[in-house]
Amino acid sequence: MSIYVFIYGTLRAGEINDLAQAAAQRGLPAAQWVGHATVPGMLVDFGQWPGLIPVADGRRVRGDVYRVDPALIALMDEIEEYVPGQPGCFVRREITARLEAPLGGSLDLPCQYYPIDPAHRASAVDVFEEDWIAYRQARLSPPGA
Repeated sequence: MSIYVFIYGTLRAGEINDLAQAAAQRGLPAAQWVGHATVPGMLVDFGQWPGLIPVADGRRVRGDVYRVDPALIALMDEIEEYVPGQPGCFVRREITARLEAPLGGSLDLPCQYYPIDPAHRASAVDVFEEDWIAYRQARLSPPGA
């Protein structure tokens, strides 16, 4: 049985918690990339990692959808420090992601994802971009570069 997940931050390819690398290190089945997608929400910046806060005001967050083996859900729960029934920064929920179709248009797909509990937002800075990677790279670039 496969599960679809939407990832928007450090679990994305090339990021510090790259899902493919994490799965390989644990000897787990590889996640299969499905495509780019967006979900309703806004990003906040915790420094080394983002949080996604669900909103219903038209803003969207860009990320990737993967098809994963259920064993990867347990690994992602561990990375995100999510324990069902216990308070934490991240929660695992289901969301409908808008998957970008290769020839235009979109497809809605139910996915698991990890938004933050807004109560744990603290002093995280609002991100006025829809893509964490683009924002992070721009933030790290010297002015005028």
